Amino acid sequence: MPNKTAATIPLTENDQQYYSGQYGPLQNTTGGTKDVWEFPDLNTTLISNFDAIGGTQVRDTGNFAVHALATATTVPSGANLITSSNVIVTDTTNNTIKISPAIANGQFIFLDLTDIATGDNYGSYSYLTLNDIISNFQLAYTGDGQILTKISRSQILFHTRRAMQELSYDVLKAYKSQELTVPTNLTIPIPRDYVNYTNVAWADQLGIMHTIYPLWGLSGNPTELPIIDGATGVPTQSSYGNNLDASQSVIEDRWKDANDREVVGDYDPYDDSGVYNYQWWKQAYGGRYGLDPETTQRNGWFSINQRTGMFTFSASLVGQVIQLSYISDGLSVDLNSIVPKLAEEAFYAQILYRVAMTRNDVDGGTKAFLKRDSYVKTRNAKLRLSELKLDEIVQVFRGQSKWIKH
Repeated sequence: MPNKTAATIPLTENDQQYYSGQYGPLQNTTGGTKDVWEFPDLNTTLISNFDAIGGTQVRDTGNFAVHALATATTVPSGANLITSSNVIVTDTTNNTIKISPAIANGQFIFLDLTDIATGDNYGSYSYLTLNDIISNFQLAYTGDGQILTKISRSQILFHTRRAMQELSYDVLKAYKSQELTVPTNLTIPIPRDYVNYTNVAWADQLGIMHTIYPLWGLSGNPTELPIIDGATGVPTQSSYGNNLDASQSVIEDRWKDANDREVVGDYDPYDDSGVYNYQWWKQAYGGRYGLDPETTQRNGWFSINQRTGMFTFSASLVGQVIQLSYISDGLSVDLNSIVPKLAEEAFYAQILYRVAMTRNDVDGGTKAFLKRDSYVKTRNAKLRLSELKLDEIVQVFRGQSKWIKH
């Protein structure tokens, strides 16, 4: 599930606003100067990088720029750009901004989204925000005559986040991926919102991905490194009675320096060690017999070091560009985080069931019904989001009828 900045769902943007990310020019017709402007039709929540006019910078960059234009035909450029320190967002609901200096009567303002914000907006109609989910749930499922007659928004928010977490594992599949370069120390920190990996691969010069396999016990990443007394085999302690730990794992150091070719069973035609003798027809005589497929590959290995919170890679991958794909639980984001519309009913059912299970005023029969309803709608959402396409399935089956020829 992508994490975009799109917040509003109705089709309020026109084609220019959607495709180019541009809004305006808008003319000031108030008869005086105007420093507050609203852009409610934009499907992107505006973000400024300052907290007040000329105030403190709170983020690296915002997602839009504002130009002050003398006429409607003036071309937006760096010459008429209002500096970002003089533009702030005062209300994200209606995309209200305040600028300095104010626009004179009869002049124009032009808003331009950044390329990233414009790209994030593409396809936003197929998503809802968590804020929309909560508001819609309050409207449809709470109040007089409903199952939940009285419940606070904070309670709904808690159960919405729990539903987001559970659905992200198996239904929404909050897949994320990062393009990284393996550094010389062969370690990369685990991403902040990481739950579990789905794939790790390196890219060759053609951009083709090659799967990097986990260690599968080939080497190890100890979780503790107690310093052992060489004579007694007992861990040594500090003067405070705590076990002393080594600064670095011997196992990890040895694996870091390991030559992959010595692990995978590859051989050097100019080195006949371990081979019958140096004759061309006996170069690898018996050398590849009985090799384990888990280790007989040339893509390298990775492991997850829980002690250091790092992904570690084998020596052959240093400098390689990799793609780390993983699942997030969706909880590292805010109420503008988005969920597919295809899973909307599953969200409502999950929230309703979870809230009802904590209430004494909901009878057991209703709770059992809501549990079944939640299961059914979650299953339906999973099927809808499975992205199974008939033509793609047919293409796969066609591959099963290939003739194998010598």
